[in-house]
Amino acid sequence: MEFGALIKFYRTQRGMTQTELAKGICSVPHLSKIENNSKEANEETVSLLLKRLEISLEQMEEKEDLIQVLIGQLGEKINYYLKDTIDEVYLKLQEHEHIIPFSKYIHTYELYKYRYLLFKGSLKEAEIQRDLLFKQKKNFSQHEEYLFRYYNAVFLIMKGHFKAAEELLDALYSEPSHDMPSADFFYHRAIVKSALEQSGHAIHFGKMALQLFMSEQNFYRILHTLMLLGINYTHSNIYEEAEECFRHLIRNADLLKEDRLLPQIYHNMGYLQNKKKNAKEALIFYEKSLALQPKNNPHYLVTLYSIGEIQYALQATDKARESFQVVCLCAKELGVKKYRLLADFYLLHMVSPGKAFKYLESKVIPFLEETNEHLNDLTRFYKMLSDYYTQQEKYSEAVYYLNKIT
Repeated sequence: MEFGALIKFYRTQRGMTQTELAKGICSVPHLSKIENNSKEANEETVSLLLKRLEISLEQMEEKEDLIQVLIGQLGEKINYYLKDTIDEVYLKLQEHEHIIPFSKYIHTYELYKYRYLLFKGSLKEAEIQRDLLFKQKKNFSQHEEYLFRYYNAVFLIMKGHFKAAEELLDALYSEPSHDMPSADFFYHRAIVKSALEQSGHAIHFGKMALQLFMSEQNFYRILHTLMLLGINYTHSNIYEEAEECFRHLIRNADLLKEDRLLPQIYHNMGYLQNKKKNAKEALIFYEKSLALQPKNNPHYLVTLYSIGEIQYALQATDKARESFQVVCLCAKELGVKKYRLLADFYLLHMVSPGKAFKYLESKVIPFLEETNEHLNDLTRFYKMLSDYYTQQEKYSEAVYYLNKIT
């Protein structure tokens, strides 16, 4: 506990002069040195000064111990993804915010506050907290500096800046100066590798995270990691392992009443089944996902579009038209250009395939190529155009799009 700063704070708060506080205890210059932390005072002097300020030395030490416990509890709530009870701990910590600046946990508390704001998804507040911490970082211990850099990587992930996050996490991982990375660290590395379409690396780090989460019996994070692994097994065409992940998730998400995950699980299982050419099975899972989602949100839009594609492939034209019409309206409301363009393409294709392919070539593909984030979609549409031009006996155009695939 920084008792000098604490004494100065309460003396000022009570409107006392240094002379009034020091009288009969120590000299004014001695008190001034204590308050400015340029001189260590013995326990008896500190106790007498605090007593005059009507503060108990024992209570202050107990509060510092409590702050340590609460910070530990806050970290545990984050690690175990206990969203329903974390605010209770954070509010208790806030009750001691006037004491924390004088404790040895001042930087640790501010760092955990940063992580809490990220955990809650409060990115604007988290950015303010990050900037505040940046000004203090020269006073960080080695461990505090590590936490700050790690939490900055989490911030970058949440902002969608995956390449920058990867560079930061790679640097932290390669440094020999810190302890063994946590399960959470490996999980975030897996997220970044997945977002950068490095599925092999994502599986590697996901399995490391899973092993540690299982040893901690961290059930919610096990579910999140299985989801990540299932997605990357799917992208890697390792279908048996992917299906095992998703079926395990369906059983346990239901058991743990983790309703927020079930729509994602069903959607990803639908995607897997579609890749396996099990269109009817895929449709069942997509429809289960859609039934659990609130309408007119981005996830609902993606699932409904996936349903429309399968209905179209199964030649259920009326159902597909209805799905794509809703997708188009929803995409306009949400301002999601990609799915408006894709829905328009399919709706046009039902009326005039020739006009649809010109629309695909002039509107859809340029948009997808410009964003450089939709390689799977592009490959599929290049193949469509190549097949279309082959049927039209326009072989140079067909070869052009075939070359884009390769």
